Amino acid sequence: MKRYGNLWSEVIAFDNLLSAAHKAQKGKRFRENVLVFNYNLEQELFQLQAELESKTYCPGTYKTFQIYEPKPRMISAAPYRDRVVHHALCNIIVPIFERTFISDSYANRVGFGSHRALRRFTTFARSSRYVFQADIRKYFPSIDHEILKSLIYRKIKCPNTLCLINTIIDNSNFQEPVIHYFPGDNLLMPLQRRCGLPIGNLTSQFFANVYLNKFDYFVKEQLKASKYIRYVDDFALFSDEQEFLETARVKIEEYLINLRLKIHPIKSQLFKAKHGANFVGFRILPNQIRVRSDNLRLARKRLRRMLRDYHEGKIEAEKLTQSLQSWIAHLKHGDTWQLRQQIFSSLMYNVSC
Repeated sequence: MKRYGNLWSEVIAFDNLLSAAHKAQKGKRFRENVLVFNYNLEQELFQLQAELESKTYCPGTYKTFQIYEPKPRMISAAPYRDRVVHHALCNIIVPIFERTFISDSYANRVGFGSHRALRRFTTFARSSRYVFQADIRKYFPSIDHEILKSLIYRKIKCPNTLCLINTIIDNSNFQEPVIHYFPGDNLLMPLQRRCGLPIGNLTSQFFANVYLNKFDYFVKEQLKASKYIRYVDDFALFSDEQEFLETARVKIEEYLINLRLKIHPIKSQLFKAKHGANFVGFRILPNQIRVRSDNLRLARKRLRRMLRDYHEGKIEAEKLTQSLQSWIAHLKHGDTWQLRQQIFSSLMYNVSC
């Protein structure tokens, strides 16, 4: 396996840092921390470059907040200058790993995404009798730092780049504790191992794909699952043979022990594809694709909040229109013509009131 060195000069190059700053501010240009950074952009980037070059760069403190929909999760936001560093690192190392990812891994990849994953899932579901669908229990809090680093070391050998990667991983803030025991563990092992990546980081999203990349190959090459798809930690195998999927489940659970991961005992199920499956916010049925009711409820709630903000003068009509257009474009990936007409009629009524 080829390992890549001599990456550091590319990571800390001013042009790369400038590109990273442009990417980090996308959709956030008018936030106070971004405006402050951009006010002296060149000086800020030269300062970052100097800190990285002299090995004095130290990540700042995360801001955390809790979300409860669609499920309770802690989101961590790194300081803006750290997010610039994350983009600078990913600009250089993502292409190295990207070419190793399977074509049916869809999350956090340019040109892939949830809608392309939905189309692939639908194709598999409608051409198979059975599906085994699973997700990893508490995936981001469970990612083991030592194992993650060992997977990264197999592709990168540049000492300075590895040092920065280690710094980012080691400075992950405290995540939800996950007490999982595996063969050979003593009583304190789950507490002694450093685990967990902050969900809000660009690097965390990328590392999450790296962490399960060998698992993807295990499913495709060793289990011989020709119909397999993964989106972050949600994955599914399809087959006309129920026994094949039952055996695959057992072998998958055994393999995941190597990554100190477990599948969710309730959400992971084997069933007939004709009964319908939930994936990336939609419900895929043999002849129809519907929006999941909980996703629709949340979207309606966000729309009502935006309409209230619009009437109170907190947001402009342009922002309301952009958000609505984005949502409508998302809904078009399902069989939602009547739903979209209802939403449009309701919106026209509320805007005119």
